[in-house]
Order: sequence, then structure tokens, then C-alpha cells
Amino acid sequence: MSKIEINNIYKIFGNKPQSVMQMVKDGATKEEVLEKTGHTVGLDNVSLKIEEGETFVCMGLSGSGKSTLIRHLNRLIEPTSGEILVEGTNVMSLNKQELIEFRRHKMSMVFQRFGLFPHKTVIQNVGYGLEMRNITQEERNKIAMEKIEAVGLSGFENQYPNQLSGGMQQRVGLARALATDSDIMLMDEAFSALDPLIRSDMQKQLISLQSELKKTIVFITHDLDESLRLGNHIAILNAGKLVQVGTPVDIVMNPADDYVAAFVKDVNRAKVLKAKVIMTDAKEGQPSGENRLKVHEDEFLEEFLPKIVLNDVVVDVVDSAGHIKGYITNKELQSSLVKS
Repeated sequence: MSKIEINNIYKIFGNKPQSVMQMVKDGATKEEVLEKTGHTVGLDNVSLKIEEGETFVCMGLSGSGKSTLIRHLNRLIEPTSGEILVEGTNVMSLNKQELIEFRRHKMSMVFQRFGLFPHKTVIQNVGYGLEMRNITQEERNKIAMEKIEAVGLSGFENQYPNQLSGGMQQRVGLARALATDSDIMLMDEAFSALDPLIRSDMQKQLISLQSELKKTIVFITHDLDESLRLGNHIAILNAGKLVQVGTPVDIVMNPADDYVAAFVKDVNRAKVLKAKVIMTDAKEGQPSGENRLKVHEDEFLEEFLPKIVLNDVVVDVVDSAGHIKGYITNKELQSSLVKS
């Protein structure tokens, strides 16, 4: 069973969404539906499976439906049709009290604009979710401080949000989501409002935390580089429709249509290709060459590419035990880096 299953979700915004469902199912475009009925198609028959412990990125341009989708997971938005299953439980079947408990314990959310309480200190903001669970102040302060330290904000716990930079405020939002220790974290354009350098730092922080915590993260962004850096899998949406799901390598190397191809056409493939993806299997024989370089199979090509080009070396690709899994020569480099 997948951690999250999204099955045939439709979302139509307007006064009578059910009245245009058939039109959407018959293949009408988002523009046609809006022009003829005044309704807006938010999601059009989207189905996804998200596995436990992975960072799953949903991306697309403005209006693609990505933020609408993430808000269905905790029922901030109700679907017109379809179901959301979290660990086998149909979120749509939860009553009001069950939904409150579900939001408190199962999912946490990090927003683009931080969503901090201006009248509360950092430690009070971080501990807010625990306060809603009636956790004692002593215990929630202990947990909040642990998370404040985890995101690098020690010493700022008694500051107020307006005393912090944008990047620091986003760290508070991340610490607050971590404090509730929920299995699932929803991150809606969480880093989009940050300056590029701060954004890069937050991405590194999230990768580091995720390597330790193994949360199930659903991350929304319009930025392809961010998607490729963070995602175990990426879903690309266009006008409410799901157009492709795959690993970063799948998306870059095999775009499903012109829309996806336009996204990835300027991507530096060396940033997303790992040694094991482009190597020739060791079973096919060892290539000749005196100059050799040993790299781990999960190492990204950009990390060792200059050494190959400058020194004309053969790369021995090894696993964690040091066993040779394959080889990379200039032939593999050319075929993987030249864009079709």
C-alpha cells in the first residue's frame, strides 16, 4: 500500500461544478470550459501514488493545479469527484472531528508566506501545534527547542517574526512542521519567496533533515531545478492534467510531451545523471585505459565530469562495498549529455 493514493481527482471551481463534469470527462480543455460555462477546471482526473519516506515534487506553471492538488490531501479543498487515501483511509469520509485530529497528527504544512503568528515568539510559533494537542508547556518547549536547533536557529527562540529575515522565518515554519512529528509534510511553494542564496541554503537544509528523518514530503514548486534537486519522483501538471510522473532522470531524459520538453530543454544533465545511470555494466567487459578514476555509483556526473574531460580517464563505478558495477568512458558521456 502506498502512503498516499490520489484516485481520479477532479476539481471544478464554480457555482454548479457537477453540471460541467461530463464536459470535462469528454475532453473539453480548461479554456473551453471557462468560455462556455464560466467554471474553472482546477484538476482533471489526476491519479498519483506517493510512497512512504520519499520527497514527491509536484510542479508546473501558474494555474497548472499543483497548489490545488496539495490542498486536497488535508481537505483544505474538497474535490468535485475522486478520493484521497492516506495509509488506506479515505480522507473524504472523515467527519469534522476526525478531520481535525487527522490534520493535527497525520500531516503538517509549510506555506510560502511562512504563516507565522506575529504576536508569538519563535519558540511559541514552533510549539503551536503541540499546544493545540494540549501538550504541557514544559514538554512543548523542550520539543520546540530541539526543532529550533535542528533548523539552525538556536539563540533566536525568544525573537518575534518581524525581527527575523525571510529565510529565518521560513526556518521557523519548517521547525513548526517538524515539531508535531507528523508522518507527512506538505510544502506549498515553501521556498519560492526567498532570495536565491537563501533558497539554496533551505534546500540543502531540507535534504539534510530528510536524510535523517525520512518523512513523506509532498513539495510544490514551479522551479525545475528545485524539483530535480529535491524530488525522488516528480509529477508535472499542465492546465489541471497530469502529464508525466517519473524520477528526475526520467523527466530530463524522456519528456512525455512538448510541454515537459520545454521545461527540461535547458537543464544541465550532468546535475541529474548519476554514475550508475550512464555506466556500461561491468559484465560487458572492462574497457582499456591506464588513466582510471573510481567513483561511487550514486555520485552525480557534474562532480567528476571535469576530471574525465581534462584527463581522458576511464571511470570505474563502484558500490558502497567497493565492488565494480560498471564503467564510464567518453562514449557514455557523449550519448548521455547530447540532447536529442
